[in-house]
Amino acid sequence: MNASELSIIVPALLASLLVLSTHVPLGTEVLRRGIIFIDLAIAQVAGLGVIAADTMGWEAEGWMVQIAAVSAALVAAFILHLTDRRFPEIQEALIGVAFVLAATVGILLLAGNPHGGEHLKELLVGQILWVNPDQLWPAAIVSALIITAWYWMRDHLQGFGFYAIFAFAVTVSVQLVGIYMVFACLIMPALATRRIARRGIRMLSGYAVGLVGCLLGLVLTLRADMPAGAVIVLCLALTALLFAWLIEPVIRRRTVLR
Repeated sequence: MNASELSIIVPALLASLLVLSTHVPLGTEVLRRGIIFIDLAIAQVAGLGVIAADTMGWEAEGWMVQIAAVSAALVAAFILHLTDRRFPEIQEALIGVAFVLAATVGILLLAGNPHGGEHLKELLVGQILWVNPDQLWPAAIVSALIITAWYWMRDHLQGFGFYAIFAFAVTVSVQLVGIYMVFACLIMPALATRRIARRGIRMLSGYAVGLVGCLLGLVLTLRADMPAGAVIVLCLALTALLFAWLIEPVIRRRTVLR
């Protein structure tokens, strides 16, 4: 791998690690609660905030866009928190409705934009190969705060607190890597490690699955000159499947024997 390839792959890998740092533990909680598609819904709403800000002519990487994205995600998180309390039996269906409505409104806002198709593609699959350090520093700070809050205050984040911290994590991640990769980083490591009983081992295994999948996807992207987001999602799926099939049973047996 030459210097030019490293200059592309290192920031992209760092962006992947930032997303994984928050989404692996949150993914385990999402799987436990059975609200699998909350990530897609809130990510789509955060993306809608970005689209709305762009429609109003705000600078693409300015603070107003970030405020619009976070505000939209927090509103969605608050509404989903209320529906979770009042209609828990249909919460997953309501999450799906939120996703579809946000996606539909986003398409309508982009209908008159000559670059609307490109904006929509970027929102879905991201532009991870074009991530730069200026984007990584703010994301790293927010991710560190989220991780600290999650591991130190997890027992107190059962109501709106969980939805709020989730909204912040998704808003940061979706602007780095796109909605599809955000969902893959949340759910696939959690699915691959779901039967590991010990929390610490499950978290480390989830991070390993995510790291290997993202790194493999980035390398294949550079070698095959294919869309990075799509390739990484497929590599995450393959890595998670192989881990669940070959490695996870071994880890489970050893932890049980101990």
